Amino acid sequence: MKKMKLILAALAMVGLVLSCASGGASAAKPKPQPKTRVVTANTQSMDGGYFYSFWTNGGGEVKMTLDGANGYSVRWTDCDNFTCGKGWSKGTGRTISYTGYYNSSGGGAFGVYGWTVDPLVEYYVSDKLGEMSNPDTAGDRVGGFECDGATYNIYKHKQIQQPSINGTADFMQFKSIRMTPRTGGTITVQKHFDEWAKVGLELGKRHNYQILLTEGWRGSGSAQASITEVSE
Repeated sequence: MKKMKLILAALAMVGLVLSCASGGASAAKPKPQPKTRVVTANTQSMDGGYFYSFWTNGGGEVKMTLDGANGYSVRWTDCDNFTCGKGWSKGTGRTISYTGYYNSSGGGAFGVYGWTVDPLVEYYVSDKLGEMSNPDTAGDRVGGFECDGATYNIYKHKQIQQPSINGTADFMQFKSIRMTPRTGGTITVQKHFDEWAKVGLELGKRHNYQILLTEGWRGSGSAQASITEVSE
């Protein structure tokens, strides 16, 4: 009888251990997924550790969806003009790796975009243009160079009393436009800054934001992008 009691006590102890182990396993919770949110009004803020910007002049419908991490998507219908994207609150010559897609029945651009002040300059490194965009109308062509596996042509254009980060103003636009379009790869931003300087295009002394841009005007379309800063 004593032996039987010991066996039953041992079995009870094993059952208790197994119950605790089972309870511990069931208590483990899955990691929360990043929350997505939709942006339709002009704003700048942070999402998933990245700066984002959204601007539209109000024409048509434009919806930007933030993924709570390093990417976003956007859809637009009969838009007039908009820019949006995700990146950093301060521009540098960083190297950016990105993936995505861009389809625009109107004009626009997909690539790196930013602003500087003193002087006020709006700049583009466009890896793909909208169907209605024509490099020949991007401004005055002032040069070209090889970078990241392709030829980029350089353009400059003066904007007169147009929207800017400082309100309505006059300012210069500097543009590098890739001659073989793509929607993914690496953009060595410092190389573009250096090549612009060689042809007399000087950026401002202070950088404002810098994003992986989706731009659209006079059309409909969709785009998606995910970005990573490449460590040297």
